[in-house]
Amino acid sequence: MATNGNWTIVFDDKTVIKNYAEGASEGIGYKINDDTFWNDPKFSNIWAIQYGNLVTSDEVEYRDTTPHSSFADANIGDISQFSNKWDAAHLAKLQSDWDENNLTNEDGSSAETQAEKITRLGAKPTSYSS
Repeated sequence: MATNGNWTIVFDDKTVIKNYAEGASEGIGYKINDDTFWNDPKFSNIWAIQYGNLVTSDEVEYRDTTPHSSFADANIGDISQFSNKWDAAHLAKLQSDWDENNLTNEDGSSAETQAEKITRLGAKPTSYSS
């Protein structure tokens, strides 16, 4: 498998991982629970994908003896079909984190108004795009 990809897709795990090429040691992955998506016939022989910005950093691994190929040569569509799924999952995570980040008093009651929370955290995320 190529090692310099920006995205890793693992079909058996139904996972899309966004790797950070800016020096971070780990990427963030989300399991995408969408069987209709994963069961698309064009993915039936694919084991995993490592996708980068260059053909030399792309690789599609197959389940059978088909030689590994570049993403472009696999002819399975655009990377956005995976990155859009990741973006939606990441947005849901950002929104959940925002919702759960509350200041409370000792008795469990809210220690801030909605306006104060927005001042402290910024507005609740409404979109995310890789």
